[in-house]
Amino acid sequence: MGQVEATTERIVTGKPEDVFDAIADYRDTRPRLLPQQFSEYEVREGGDGEGTVVHWKLQATSKRVRDCLLEVSEPSDGQLVEKDRNSSMVTTWTVTPAGEGKSRVVVTSTWTGATGIGGFFERTFAPKGLARIYDELLAKLAAETAEQRP
Repeated sequence: MGQVEATTERIVTGKPEDVFDAIADYRDTRPRLLPQQFSEYEVREGGDGEGTVVHWKLQATSKRVRDCLLEVSEPSDGQLVEKDRNSSMVTTWTVTPAGEGKSRVVVTSTWTGATGIGGFFERTFAPKGLARIYDELLAKLAAETAEQRP
């Protein structure tokens, strides 16, 4: 078993604290950002950053659906971590300044991959597929934060 990692990043309009607040808003903003691969979305505890527990199903491929129950923490300024209680998956959102009125958002998901030939295909294809899903989410985030600009 090896560690599998998928990373996506995008520069979006908006101050880092505003962009971070949008990402951490699991009640209102996050549901609007989710691409079609996410279903059965439900906030179970909290709803704003640290202490939130949220559930969703992620249809990573036509045959692979992950049932995710995530605990949210904020280990440092500009960083949001979602740890899945149902698997080894951890997704880290990092928001940093990227020039006047802009922010860099980096999303990194890691998990322990399968062994054998299945693990080979997972390490080869899963990061690209997950990166596409999160790229779509970040595009929606960029549109959301651009609309909020005065």
